[in-house]
Amino acid sequence: MLKLYIGNKNYSSWSMRPWVLLRQAGIVFEEVRVRFDSFEADSQFKRAIGAVSPTGKVPVLVDGDLVVWDTLAIAEYVAETHPEQHLWPQDAKARARARSVCAEMHSGFTALRGNCPMNIEADLATTGALLWRDKAAVRADVQRLVEMWTDLLAQYGGPLLFGEFTIADAFYAPVCMRLHSYGLPVPPHIQDYVQRVRQLPGVKAWIDEALTEQDFRAFEEPYRLQR
Repeated sequence: MLKLYIGNKNYSSWSMRPWVLLRQAGIVFEEVRVRFDSFEADSQFKRAIGAVSPTGKVPVLVDGDLVVWDTLAIAEYVAETHPEQHLWPQDAKARARARSVCAEMHSGFTALRGNCPMNIEADLATTGALLWRDKAAVRADVQRLVEMWTDLLAQYGGPLLFGEFTIADAFYAPVCMRLHSYGLPVPPHIQDYVQRVRQLPGVKAWIDEALTEQDFRAFEEPYRLQR
């Protein structure tokens, strides 16, 4: 059985992507949650993950004696080993575009990710309003998302980015969490997509479990405004 090492569900956006991908696709796996305590070299988290992965980061996928780290590599491995799930679009051009937008998420949107860390259980609309007012780079990242999602939803007909669920939707699920938690302003059709993603069974399961953690990590959320 596949084994997926993840961090706290409330905070770990990187962990969320492969977990949602596997769960939404109905691929059986064992979850190993390694609680965040700190990211210092001598932390319990670093010691635990360092024993599994050379990067000392989550997520990590273990399949027998194979260790796969980094969300893109994990997604590609799962897609290759479960071709019947069609986790990438079947059309070659659509598949190339899906890989492009996933790579863009992987390496870009640094202002949005840096200023709006994922926190599923918190109501951060006040923080979001201040960031929207003061951070032009956050507004630019959201505008890029709006343009990208608008184009993809129109070209592939929805309800998700490439029609049916793909790796791209799993990669952007944490962004949907951020837009929701921080109340960042987006057009109605983008808000509709956010809500569709939040209601996907795999995403909803992650959200529900994140809300039960009740594991406040001060270094993750100095701004906390709890519901």
